[in-house]
Amino acid sequence: MKLDSVNSAPDIAAEQARYDGLRTANYALLGALLARPPAAELLAELGGLEPEGAGDGKLDAAWRALAEAARATDAQAIAEEYQELFIGLGRGELVPYGSWYLTGFLMEAPLDGLRDDLARLGIVRQEGISEPEDHIGALCEVMSLLIADPERATDYATQRTFYNTHMGPYLDRFWSDLDKAENAHFYRAVSRLGAAFTELETKYFSLPE
Repeated sequence: MKLDSVNSAPDIAAEQARYDGLRTANYALLGALLARPPAAELLAELGGLEPEGAGDGKLDAAWRALAEAARATDAQAIAEEYQELFIGLGRGELVPYGSWYLTGFLMEAPLDGLRDDLARLGIVRQEGISEPEDHIGALCEVMSLLIADPERATDYATQRTFYNTHMGPYLDRFWSDLDKAENAHFYRAVSRLGAAFTELETKYFSLPE
């Protein structure tokens, strides 16, 4: 995919690189916040942000709200919130797995298809990680690799296929569920950042190659 522009090819390439950098940052942050509760250092970084979005008012507002939420809490409170939302006793308030959202069950066919695609892309689960690969935090981390990792970066078509197959069909529902969750406080701001970014990504992946 090429960004539409009347500028020269180098200018288009620079703008695409900048946009991909913003996409990578959003995916990497969402992945980090959903995979585990943030450490105090990350929380302090978030609280000190002066966010710059990708030219979209909703995304800018969501980044500012996340920074404000980070300043209003601490790492221990967020760890407890994360436990209630995603782990719980038996299960948390939300089930953050693609198979669950696509079929209503864990470890179903969508996970098998995801594992096949990850293998083709050369992405393997890290040692010591027990979560299934369709955890939403892990999928966001994969997208950040597909955009910017020097060893794994892929083209627009590959990114679009992965997103539309393994994330796009249910991300809006997940962010909505997280936004409405009884135990969500800091993570309500995370949900709104995710929703604003997903709206942009959905538009981005609707563009022709």
